[in-house]
Amino acid sequence: MAYKVRFVDPAKNYRMIKDEIDAAYFEVMSKGDLIDRGQLKRFEENLAAFVGVKYAVGLNSGYDALHMSLRAAGIGAGDEVIVPSHTFVASASAIVNVGARPVLVDVGKDFNIDVEKIESAITPKTRGIMPVHLSGYMADMVRVMNIAEKYRLVVVEDACQSLGSSMLGRRAGSWGLTGCWSFYPFKILGGYGDGGAITTNDPEVALFATRMRYNGEDRQSGEYHGHGFTCLLDNLQAAFLDIKLAHLPRWIVRRKEIAERYRAGLSDLPDLLLPHYNDPRRDHVYQNYVVRSKQGDAFSDYLKENGIEVLIQFRKPYYRHEALKLEDSGFPETEALSREVCSLPMNVELEDAEVDYVIRTVRAFYGK
Repeated sequence: MAYKVRFVDPAKNYRMIKDEIDAAYFEVMSKGDLIDRGQLKRFEENLAAFVGVKYAVGLNSGYDALHMSLRAAGIGAGDEVIVPSHTFVASASAIVNVGARPVLVDVGKDFNIDVEKIESAITPKTRGIMPVHLSGYMADMVRVMNIAEKYRLVVVEDACQSLGSSMLGRRAGSWGLTGCWSFYPFKILGGYGDGGAITTNDPEVALFATRMRYNGEDRQSGEYHGHGFTCLLDNLQAAFLDIKLAHLPRWIVRRKEIAERYRAGLSDLPDLLLPHYNDPRRDHVYQNYVVRSKQGDAFSDYLKENGIEVLIQFRKPYYRHEALKLEDSGFPETEALSREVCSLPMNVELEDAEVDYVIRTVRAFYGK
């Protein structure tokens, strides 16, 4: 259908920065810089500086970042890794695909892992914790890191939805052994195709990922250092992402403005829980503006019927898909929010009039 308000509008975003994107394209194409060239190295340097770490390694997807991080940490068969019960399936799949076992822990009201439940999930086989920073809001990394230090566990941050978010002034992706990023087109920093990266302060991890992303080969010496993968970030995508990264700080400001407009227009609705949290230590960058409606599908269907494109993640929790063979030990908060979540349009392309239309439509649903 032709939506009045798009969830994201990549074509409009392109038009906003068209001259810069076109110039990056012509630079890459005129030089023939297609694989592992200067544009990738420049983006990696700028991404590392933005996150606040020493190294960044461009990869093909957010999943590859998770998978590579676990391998770099030496996690494999017989190990267990704690992961939230509410996340995209790739978080758990990366653990399974290195031969380890995901141990699921329920989430809190902010959609992130419930730190009060982590320690009870730790066993002698536990090797790591994978907190997932959902929707632009970090997990409580102070508590996570304290637990990890106490039990000598590796921390791999799934920060794919939260580039630019922070806690106590320290950005997501700079706390654990690695931070893992996705540049899927609908992310806060989205490419024109898939892409990903890890960030780290560990030179050995950065070197491992740099070699393994290119079939295990050291590109300088030609020596192979193991059976690797083919998951290098395309040079052209890196050039585009570097342009967008420069705009990201002001785009985050715009996202916060939209979030405040939603809060002002919707905070008096008792059946609608908004994503604003009372923790001054953490900064929300609103990758997504995820509300919880007690009316569930009736709410999201009404918005779609009235021309508003919304995102619903995830009505069926990933652990209830039989083919994944994951243990469902009971996750009441995940079950409740899965029935209620709905992400309203949130992107820097939105006009105030479009945001106001969303607000009016939501209020009409509730008879206000």
